[in-house]
Amino acid sequence: MQAEIITIGDEILIGQIIDTNSAYIGKQLNKIGVEVYQISSIQDEESHILRAFEEASKRSNIVIVTGGLGPTKDDITKHTFCKYFNDELVLDKKVLAHVEDIFKKYVDTPILEANKSQAWIPSQSITLHNEYGTAPGMWFEKKGVVYISMPGVPYEMKSILTEQVIPRLQDRFKTPFIIHKTVLTYGLGESAIAERIEDWENKLPKFIKLAYLPSLGRVRLRLSARGEDEKLLKESLITAVERLNRVIGDIIKGYEDEQTLEERIAQAFVDRGQSLITAESCTGGRLASKFTEIPGASSYFIGSIVSYATSAKNDILHIPKDLISKYSVVSSEITEAMANRAKAMFKADYAIATTGNAGPSKGDSDAEIGTVFIAIASPEKTEVHEFQFGKHRERVTQKAVNKALELIYEAILKN
Repeated sequence: MQAEIITIGDEILIGQIIDTNSAYIGKQLNKIGVEVYQISSIQDEESHILRAFEEASKRSNIVIVTGGLGPTKDDITKHTFCKYFNDELVLDKKVLAHVEDIFKKYVDTPILEANKSQAWIPSQSITLHNEYGTAPGMWFEKKGVVYISMPGVPYEMKSILTEQVIPRLQDRFKTPFIIHKTVLTYGLGESAIAERIEDWENKLPKFIKLAYLPSLGRVRLRLSARGEDEKLLKESLITAVERLNRVIGDIIKGYEDEQTLEERIAQAFVDRGQSLITAESCTGGRLASKFTEIPGASSYFIGSIVSYATSAKNDILHIPKDLISKYSVVSSEITEAMANRAKAMFKADYAIATTGNAGPSKGDSDAEIGTVFIAIASPEKTEVHEFQFGKHRERVTQKAVNKALELIYEAILKN
């Protein structure tokens, strides 16, 4: 079973917005065993849309379209569907009532004819109710191919997709089961991991595929099991992951869609009744945001001191100026002092401090661009680690965040 995703809108093609819809749709289709064959972004232009429909229908059983359903003249998707299906627009009174209700409740200005026009729907389509907006989705069928049109607004699209489209597709098509398990590893590159798990990988059942998904400072290993027997797939994945843990358990820090590393860290602190503070320079608060993304973080995470400038290190953390002059602002000694000061000031059990030179210039430091120091202050001691994360500013920062997460997790487990 194959699907194709078409996003309509000049704003995507010129880079004004990022197409997050396709990624979400692809993920949801994958869960029900539908393979995405191709993703295309095209202009709000009738001939382009018609050509895209025609080409997609030759390759796929399902064609999903987002965008072009607004009330303005450049939103031409409905009219193009009418031309493609030799159809006409008719008034859907339920949609009109919904549009009028939204304006009554949430909009101060009177409803315009342009807004009412969103209730005109191709007669051959099944209307997909849009709870959060005025543009409904539409479901068509032609010569065995299902065409689905949804608004481009992400939260509107997600609601229609998960609550209506996915259930309808499952009823309409018999799809195989596909189950994923994504293992989160930290500390080794994909080549080193591949070498360590080669024997394990060679022994995987044929219906389980492995993909390496490297990112900054970590590698995700995605196992995908596909087949007709759901119970067999689940049991086989559990066995495969158990065997993988025996091979590289030292670098496995969590599982995507289950318990991530950040969630494991939170659980470890809560279970021990201990607290954490961060003092950040080169990471600029990004490390703290990783902790606060997890609900209930206030039960262990005290907060963060973002002492980005040298003056902030002096004035907030009270790092002596002569110490900075002696060792440089990016150094093991200053990072250690930051962690110890933050820990003492807030009476925390643990503290993480980061300093580094992310570039493009060296600023107040003598360190090479890409140099990062991370200090972990625990109840027993303070350890400082030095890294070289390259010369790309964004990559340096993100690698520092990921490495700090890895180090604090290891530290709390040791204690």
